[in-house]
Amino acid sequence: MQAISIRYKNKVIPVLNYTHKVSHMEFLSNKLKENEMNFEFRKKLKMISIIEIIGDVAIFKYHDGTKLYLEVS
Repeated sequence: MQAISIRYKNKVIPVLNYTHKVSHMEFLSNKLKENEMNFEFRKKLKMISIIEIIGDVAIFKYHDGTKLYLEVS
């Protein structure tokens, strides 16, 4: 497992990369940049506590236990 933090706007979010592939981190960064102007996505991202990358999916985990899945490949 590879633990990294990413910075999105003013928030630092820890990322657990279970695949150990740098390309998945790059894909995640690209997806975040694509959704940068999406107000709903930014609003949801403020409440994220951790991101896990498993396979080709990034799992955004909220403080209340709910999850948001995003395909990163």
